[in-house]
Amino acid sequence: MQTAPGPDGHLRCAWCLATPQYLAYHDTEWGFPVTDDRRLFEKLCLEGFQAGLSWRTILEKRENFRRAFAGFDIDTLAGWGAPEVDRLLLDAGIVRHRGKIESVLNNARRTQELIRAEGSLAAWIWRHEPAVPEQAAHQGVTTSPTSVQLSKQLKKRGFSFVGPTTVHAFLQAMGLINDHAAGCVVHARVEAARAALERPG
Repeated sequence: MQTAPGPDGHLRCAWCLATPQYLAYHDTEWGFPVTDDRRLFEKLCLEGFQAGLSWRTILEKRENFRRAFAGFDIDTLAGWGAPEVDRLLLDAGIVRHRGKIESVLNNARRTQELIRAEGSLAAWIWRHEPAVPEQAAHQGVTTSPTSVQLSKQLKKRGFSFVGPTTVHAFLQAMGLINDHAAGCVVHARVEAARAALERPG
């Protein structure tokens, strides 16, 4: 992955220099490990909305998504149905795609089932953390053996909009892999956070 100097002169992953929003997201969120079920669920949903679009589009609308989808509260969304879908289709602040909106509600119900079976979404997700050799071998790619396998397992559980590319982006963002370029100033910070993390059991 290419690097370029940021506003402070430190090298960063080149993609993050496109917009100030990207820079802040890259420096404070992307790759830092997440073990909170709501945040994991939100990211899985937003990655699904990104399919066919740019992350910039989703990031710019993220607060609108949070407002529209009740802060991505899993139990609340699991109880929503057709009236809420119709209302969300009129919300210009989000991506108005019926299939993706319906997917969020479906995935909330599937997440409830997974939590009942596995204890938490975080515990189940982190059991799929790639081994170090795979992490090193697949830096900068858009899919990986882990994302392919996890995508299959999510689909088997009834999740939708969880293809291998979407799942790989999710793994990158939620810190299950450190995909910051080796020369990026944030790489070591993410690695330290991952080393200090107590994996959910």
